[in-house]
Amino acid sequence: MSVITYLEKRASNAILSGAEEISINRSIDTIKNRLDSYFGPELSAHFRFGSSTRGTILPRSMDRQSDIDYMVVFNKGGYAPQTYLDRIKKFADFYYSSSEIKQSSPSIVLQLDHIRFDLVPALSNWPFGYRIPNGASAWRDTNPNDFNETLIAKNNVESFLIKPTIRLAKFWNMQRGAIFDSFLLEKHIVGIWFFLCNNQKDYLFKAIDSLDSYHNAQGKREEIERAKYIVAKVRQYERDGMPNSAEAEVKKLIP
Repeated sequence: MSVITYLEKRASNAILSGAEEISINRSIDTIKNRLDSYFGPELSAHFRFGSSTRGTILPRSMDRQSDIDYMVVFNKGGYAPQTYLDRIKKFADFYYSSSEIKQSSPSIVLQLDHIRFDLVPALSNWPFGYRIPNGASAWRDTNPNDFNETLIAKNNVESFLIKPTIRLAKFWNMQRGAIFDSFLLEKHIVGIWFFLCNNQKDYLFKAIDSLDSYHNAQGKREEIERAKYIVAKVRQYERDGMPNSAEAEVKKLIP
């Protein structure tokens, strides 16, 4: 098996299975119905956002922290973020008392058996999007799905290799202890100029090459340099006509 074929296979494995999709969608439908029942007209909207809407979420087999971001938009403002976080916590306690529930600003984390939900309280900030917690007492502006169109456009231009590249890079990131924020890693990859890249290997290696090790803390810098060293060795093995060694080496990057 060539390095390209191996990476293409791993990229295809990094997609949610049909069973996972069904299970997640069932849980989302349940949360929707329970939010409506619990809060009623107190909410103006609630919806999914984040990597699960972009097709860059990893299956649980590749990322035990894989989650669904879900925004809960309250009608009435005027309170500190902690007030709304507390209200979502009470909602989760009411319906999911046997599950692990904790606060991780700006969200309430609801850990189910098959997936984790990050429930994010928000207030409408029309026409600029929404306001979500920035700590317990402050707010920050966001437009939760504005990045989706940018990613889709980039993926289309780049022969549909951006999403699989992101999934592989996120898997590498999780294997190395989540040294990068997942969303920021996605944004970084979308911003790369993939000049002369033609296949999955080219795209992933370009993404690794682009990571900045100089301005990062030592632990992160060491992981980046390790990844770049592996990429360099794979390229050298391929130049030397040693495909088996190249494949064995790339598996140190993407097991």
